[in-house]
Amino acid sequence: MTGEPRIGDVFGELVRDALAVHTGVGPRPLAGGRLPRPVIEIIERDDGLINGAPAAPYLDGPQDWQPHDHRAVDRVRGATLDVGVGAGRIALVLQERGVPVTGLDISPGALQVCRRRGVRDLVRATVDEHAESGRRYDTFLLLGNNLGLIEGRERAPVFLAALAAMARPGAQVIAHGTDPYGTRDPVHTGYHELNRRRGRLGGQLRLRLRYRELGTPWFDYLVCSVDELAELVRGTAWRLADVDDRDAPYYLATLRLAG
Repeated sequence: MTGEPRIGDVFGELVRDALAVHTGVGPRPLAGGRLPRPVIEIIERDDGLINGAPAAPYLDGPQDWQPHDHRAVDRVRGATLDVGVGAGRIALVLQERGVPVTGLDISPGALQVCRRRGVRDLVRATVDEHAESGRRYDTFLLLGNNLGLIEGRERAPVFLAALAAMARPGAQVIAHGTDPYGTRDPVHTGYHELNRRRGRLGGQLRLRLRYRELGTPWFDYLVCSVDELAELVRGTAWRLADVDDRDAPYYLATLRLAG
């Protein structure tokens, strides 16, 4: 016993259990050995902050989506790569609309859940790995706050270059982000200041995910302002073409292939 979680497929396990609770099919975590236990994703920050989020929304249909999700999906055109497909909620709707969509994820469990739910085209890989495949896309989706996958100043140019390597002429990236700087909560403002002292962007989170006995390795996940995003995009193959902040502090950023 080390007191540390076992490294494993945290996201895959939790969406598998969430699907079992939702459908009543398959083994489910039980409270007191009888009642289904809500599936909660634990998010641990490197300063000791612990948050929990229910996993059920990963399975939500369009009737339960946030308005910005609907507006994002309405902007999709052409062959689409859903980066961080999760449990497939976006990909399923695009399929129903006749959009050729590929779901990309590194979680084998999540991809298994996607297949069970009917997502047809799935790839287990990172963005960098998939860029070597030769496949090309018109739209890249980073929804569910997945703009965070650009991680920070060091990783962003590499991540965006991988997308550009898969981009057809005129391609677009539609990304959901959150401006972290509207809060007055000292737990968060203090973390922003700590990050800046360490030479990091204020909203550059160092996280690991936990579920039951499993944990992920520590990783960076970026929550940034639009101005910070514009700075990260500058000098890459992309340009920041549009920002929809009608649901502030959430926003949809549309990047277009430059030139």
